[in-house]
Amino acid sequence: MNIVIFTDTYFPKIDGIAVSVDTFTKLLEQKGHKFIIIAPRYPGNGKHETVTDNIEIFRLANTSLPSYPDVKVSLPPRSRVRRALKAFKPDVFHIQSPGLIGQYGVILSRLYKIPLVGTYHTMINEMGMYLSPYRLLRIDQLLSRFRRGKKVKSKLGNAQRKSEKSLSNRLLYKITNSIYSHGKVIISPTELIRRELMANGIRKPIVVISNGIDLTRFKGEIKSLPTRGPKFLHVGRISFEKNVEVVLKAFRILLKKFADAELTVYGDGPALASLKIEAHQLGIADRVRFPGFIEREKLPEIYREYDLFLTASTMETQGLVVLEATASGLPSVGVNAYALPEIIVNGENGYIVDPFDATAMAAKAEEIMTNPELYRRFSENGLKIAATHDIHRSAERLEALYLSLASRLQDDFADF
Repeated sequence: MNIVIFTDTYFPKIDGIAVSVDTFTKLLEQKGHKFIIIAPRYPGNGKHETVTDNIEIFRLANTSLPSYPDVKVSLPPRSRVRRALKAFKPDVFHIQSPGLIGQYGVILSRLYKIPLVGTYHTMINEMGMYLSPYRLLRIDQLLSRFRRGKKVKSKLGNAQRKSEKSLSNRLLYKITNSIYSHGKVIISPTELIRRELMANGIRKPIVVISNGIDLTRFKGEIKSLPTRGPKFLHVGRISFEKNVEVVLKAFRILLKKFADAELTVYGDGPALASLKIEAHQLGIADRVRFPGFIEREKLPEIYREYDLFLTASTMETQGLVVLEATASGLPSVGVNAYALPEIIVNGENGYIVDPFDATAMAAKAEEIMTNPELYRRFSENGLKIAATHDIHRSAERLEALYLSLASRLQDDFADF
């Protein structure tokens, strides 16, 4: 089959969507399928790239979103791209995001009458945060330069926590749902997100296909409670919706119990500068490291060096880094939001606490790190949970869905 992927984010920007697209295209190429990837052009990229004989990338010109420079607002495909698509004779179009490139995929699928599928990688609240005037005008960055004490930060953080039922979020849900509803079927990375989409008005068939994990790379062993001071870990895009300040506050509480504990926050993003300020204001800067961006090739060995994974993100449709940590044998403490409870099964391989509750997060982390039997059991159970997300199994399901779309014989997708 010939498949065209439309994505508003891709390498060299590292995130869950880019990793998913890269992994699935390379696995399915091994089965004889061909791909064109339509993606934003980043500094250093050419307009056209050949990844392999069967995978090409066409890059679109764009401008950056002021509130998050890594997010690209792309211009429509030029005639050279449209000519390439016609020559490619695609069987399926697959959109990975509801941004402008995803919308171009919808338009072209209707124009060329190509079956369309969309993966719902990102909950709409995540996009809405960066479309607020507060962030588009960079008021948050301006005010951060004049911060005087923790109360200012707290008020600014609370001001950005909009309800999912707010007018702006309802409008964004409606727009996004209308984009995805042009497809024959929608892919959800988890069952919990499938239910969330149905609750928010999606009426098209929704199938669950995990983004998966390469268990040959992230191959952990059952871990035991360390005798040294605990080493806590957070990995991921350092953006505001990840709520990493909650992890910092939980770690400050944990230092009262574990004076020799360490916290490392790997990643880069628009919230990094304010988090470093937060760490200083909390008085924990000497116990927290911010190494910045880490290459994916190094992640398997990074996970093995740590004891417990902490995340306060309320916007995960799957949580690739949580899955990687789980596959590496780490217990986790996360929050009760979207897909996290499907990876961090409460009382099985970690604990789930209420969103933004740093005190509860610290308490559960302490419980794990002071109970050798519990720690080992969580580590062992986590390896079993990760095994159900084998990337090769996910690739087989995605291939079967593509074949059904291309044949146009399957109407209800009930078998997926």
